[in-house]
Amino acid sequence: MTRCQRVAPAPVFGNFMSMKGTWTLLSVVGLGLLAAGCQTVPPGVERGPHGTIAYDVLVEASAPGARIEANGEDVGNTPVHIKIFGDSDGTFHDFGSYNYVVRALPLATNQFEQVRVFQTGHWMTPEDRIPQKFILI
Repeated sequence: MTRCQRVAPAPVFGNFMSMKGTWTLLSVVGLGLLAAGCQTVPPGVERGPHGTIAYDVLVEASAPGARIEANGEDVGNTPVHIKIFGDSDGTFHDFGSYNYVVRALPLATNQFEQVRVFQTGHWMTPEDRIPQKFILI
């Protein structure tokens, strides 16, 4: 005579693991969204387009009074402060151009144009830090 043995059902770990994985994924996504939404900007800083902030840069020249152009726009004569909108990490923002160009135009015919070119990180190129001040000779 054979006896039927009653076997306890095996625990179903598939459902438990699936649920645990779902909660883990939701937690990671939630923390990522929370961190992305908490952008720290120092108080009193001017915000710009595309999540940028304003940086005040002093431009000086060895010959005071030289006309300064920033990205083709006349910004005044040296010494002059220019406002550059950059990323919060202190680098130039990619507004669609590879470079940010600052030019000092000569005062006399025996002088040369002075140019500073900064990379903006456009299309995965390196990006330069925004200086606090620079001197064009």
